[in-house]
Amino acid sequence: MTFSPCRSHGLGGGVTGSGGIDRPLIRGMTTGLSAGREALRNVDVAIGAVGRPGDGDDRRMHVIEISGIGAFLGLDVGKGEHHATAVTPAGKKAFDKRMPNSEPKLREVFGKLQAKHGTVLVVVDQPASIGALPLAVARDMGCPVAYLPGLTMRRIADLYPGEAKTDARDAFVIADAARVMPHTLRSVDREEETIAELEMIVGFDDDLAGEATRISNRLRGLLTQIHPSLERVLGPRVQHPAVLKLLNQFGSPAQIRKAGRRRLVTLIRPKAPRMAERLVDDIFTALDEQTVIVPGTDAATLIVPSLANSLQAVLDQRKLLAARIEELLENHPLSKVLTSMPGIGVRTGARILIDVGDGSSFPSAAHLAAYAGLAPTTRSSGSSIRGEQPSRRGNKQLKRAFFLSAFAALADPRSRAYYDKKISQGKHHTQALLCLARRRADVLFAMLRDGTFYEPQPAPSP
Repeated sequence: MTFSPCRSHGLGGGVTGSGGIDRPLIRGMTTGLSAGREALRNVDVAIGAVGRPGDGDDRRMHVIEISGIGAFLGLDVGKGEHHATAVTPAGKKAFDKRMPNSEPKLREVFGKLQAKHGTVLVVVDQPASIGALPLAVARDMGCPVAYLPGLTMRRIADLYPGEAKTDARDAFVIADAARVMPHTLRSVDREEETIAELEMIVGFDDDLAGEATRISNRLRGLLTQIHPSLERVLGPRVQHPAVLKLLNQFGSPAQIRKAGRRRLVTLIRPKAPRMAERLVDDIFTALDEQTVIVPGTDAATLIVPSLANSLQAVLDQRKLLAARIEELLENHPLSKVLTSMPGIGVRTGARILIDVGDGSSFPSAAHLAAYAGLAPTTRSSGSSIRGEQPSRRGNKQLKRAFFLSAFAALADPRSRAYYDKKISQGKHHTQALLCLARRRADVLFAMLRDGTFYEPQPAPSP
């Protein structure tokens, strides 16, 4: 008796009486898999889609040399353990196991593969964070290293049969892609290490900036509660070293008044030589405007000095980080290219370098602008046309860096002229700054593409 449920759906092939699969179906599946693997090696469209940043754009491609490689080790990295799969140049699996994220085990696996196959190319799917230790160990053992970007890996994985998403499959895809499509790999050089360190420090600096804002708002809220007039004087300057030193020693209006003008001037003059006397005069003018004591003032006397001390500590940490960020930025080859553009400083330059790099990930300036959320979006429905509005998508941190650098660039005459032109067209301040940031993104992309410094265009002749 033969039971063929598949035939009822027009699929053919079915299940035979013993439960086995028809041999024609097996041959068809085998042929399909072989054809798929052959297509993986030869289909140029798919390779171009995952391996090239732009049509005809070979200016920054770093092709990994694989002629002397004896084994390709793909690592799907994880926090606690990695899945490692090694394939030979012929495509045969030489290793396929999970391994803990520890140096001894990594050395053991790398050493065994080196002893049996010679040179081992170690490829990861992310070079920073959880992928940093395997790369460091591989380098120390003399193994060449590379990484396969995550989006590229996902597109390559679609070319392989099956729909499963497992660590073992990902590790195999990484290893086999390194074997048959080495041009999709990216080298992990010292520049990448610099960017990885920058990303870590800039991320921590962003956290500290948020903490500084939180403490500042808390401090201003307390001052507003107990003495609004005093807050109007000290609030806008709450992160100034002179104000923090004053609040650290005198946490209430009564203590400030009791200290007296001369003592306050002597206290804050080292931190604010030019505005010490003016600031003290403003403080006492504000103190004279309120004679009542608001409930909670005594509690604020204990809290305000603590908040001022915490805020000063956070700001001091940011200063130390800024020095390290500047040092790392200066050591990168693209540093001088970035900072040659007016308005780009240490922190904005570092953020652009982290998220944009050399620009090779973006086929055009329009792609960069869209990624940064600087490209306007058109909103319309039927006969109702609402025009173009700022995009709410994109990389928020990169957008902020472009926005802040555009604001700083208003001191540049040409940037100011473009900003004024947009204002005269009816755009408000934020819209004009976004237009300027979008224009600067085009210029920055061209600078990174050509590796040239910023060269202002001559002003048009009248």
